Amino acid sequence: MTNNIGDIDRLARAGIGIALIAAALAGIIGPWGWIGVAPLATALFGWCPAYSVLGITTCKTPAIANPR
Repeated sequence: MTNNIGDIDRLARAGIGIALIAAALAGIIGPWGWIGVAPLATALFGWCPAYSVLGITTCKTPAIANPR
């Protein structure tokens, strides 16, 4: 797994994930708020499976897949 999430993207994902989980704990949005675990996990790992499938990276210097 090569990082494919840049710093700004990681910060946004972490903020959204924490906000959704906090709203679920507060009872504001119900159990659907626990979906915030997904963006929080991708922010912590720095890797997004959907980005990998689509070939997207938000890192400033993309990783070289096949160095020669």
